[in-house]
Amino acid sequence: MASVMEDPTLERHFKGHRDAVTCADFSPNSKQLASGSVDKSLMIWNLALKTRAYRYFGHQDVITGVQFSPSGNLVATSSKDRTVRLWTPTMKGESTMFKAHTAAVRSVAFSHDGQRLVTASDDKSIKVWSVRGQCFNYSLNQHTNWVRCARFSPDGRLIASCGDDRSVRLWDTSTKRCINCFTDYVGSTTFVDFNSSGTCIASSGADSSLKIWDLRTNRLIQQYQVHSAGINTFSFHPSDNYLISGSSDSTVKILDLLEGRLIYTLHGHKGAVITVAFSRTGEVFASGGTDGQVLMWRTNFDTKSYRDVLQQHGRRSTPDPPPHLSDIHPRVPHLHRPQSADIQVSSIPTVADTRSADPHVTERGQAVHRTTVRGQTVLNPQPHIHKKILNLTKDIYSFYLEKIYYQNCLITWLKEANLCSPDFSTLVMHVCDFAQTVSVLEERLTLTEDKLKECLHHQATILEDVRASGERRRTYSEGIDGSPHFT
Repeated sequence: MASVMEDPTLERHFKGHRDAVTCADFSPNSKQLASGSVDKSLMIWNLALKTRAYRYFGHQDVITGVQFSPSGNLVATSSKDRTVRLWTPTMKGESTMFKAHTAAVRSVAFSHDGQRLVTASDDKSIKVWSVRGQCFNYSLNQHTNWVRCARFSPDGRLIASCGDDRSVRLWDTSTKRCINCFTDYVGSTTFVDFNSSGTCIASSGADSSLKIWDLRTNRLIQQYQVHSAGINTFSFHPSDNYLISGSSDSTVKILDLLEGRLIYTLHGHKGAVITVAFSRTGEVFASGGTDGQVLMWRTNFDTKSYRDVLQQHGRRSTPDPPPHLSDIHPRVPHLHRPQSADIQVSSIPTVADTRSADPHVTERGQAVHRTTVRGQTVLNPQPHIHKKILNLTKDIYSFYLEKIYYQNCLITWLKEANLCSPDFSTLVMHVCDFAQTVSVLEERLTLTEDKLKECLHHQATILEDVRASGERRRTYSEGIDGSPHFT
């Protein structure tokens, strides 16, 4: 058993979203972190220091879910615009769109082999898609209200779902039937997921409860009531020994599942925590919320690495097998008796909040700022700002042209030079000069992009002022008696 040795620490924070962060996920190699937001953008944060982040636009409404594929070469996002997109997490940021549902799509998740996607929607349905064929496979329909979340089991034989009908359902992917239903919640069920071994599922609710069921015995084995407001999301540690949860009470809580108790409460967000996620190795975890920040924490409290845990499990003579479909019973809705006592903790340590520099952001796609004055849509209402942005854009373009020019010069030198001749030393000097020139150009380019970002932010502020002044402006209307008056 791993022992609790050190407190978790806030390692980095990322600021780039212009509104609440709704979802986050680490890449399989833990080198990137994806996050989605109410601002309709997908951000890919490169976790190496002093590297650029990418912002992708494509969705027309709030992004509600994000997940890397098991190979890491794709990122799936769901949105209230009723679509799902598959992105390549590179500088180009190309994406493929699925017209997935007839209402808002609340979640999206890959199967563990990366061949299928499962989506949950406000149209009360769960749909399964083929990733390779980029086509619809089948639909699951027994929820009686909005479906908030759906996840594949590690072996792909089951799907767990939850929704506003206060139920958690288990589906057999081969027969496409609901094989079990848990109905213990007072309010909506907000999130559901399997642990890494597939032997248990956990679900959270708007009633601030978190429950864990053992699928082999079909029993409620743990119940936690540690938040003071609804739980929005949670994430299992890869070892299955710990679980983190995010709540509308502005905290992240860490549970020790082996001892069945709350061990940490983290205070880093100014507002509701909407998303939390462990990395694939469990060494770090991320949280995001209504303050628009993404915080990355160093785990620390699990001193035994995930690889050591796997080796220890591998040496066991009788490892826990995944549940067989016939073990999941009964196949009709039923109620569990509530636990007699909630799990509480007397003293809760607060983790210090540290800060790190914001990375440069490269934007892909289109983001147009508009405001309405007297029924007319106005773009760039300040001509001098528009002119400044245009000039900065021209500067960036000219820097790229200079870089291309020097690259062409280098190619010409390489073609003309004989590496065995005395002119080889001259060629080396030219290469060094070229590298220095490109470095200067890159620095100038970064500074210019930063100025452009400031101008865009200033423009957005002015647009907000224009919108506010337009709303305060008196509007003319005609009275019932036909006489004009102002309201």
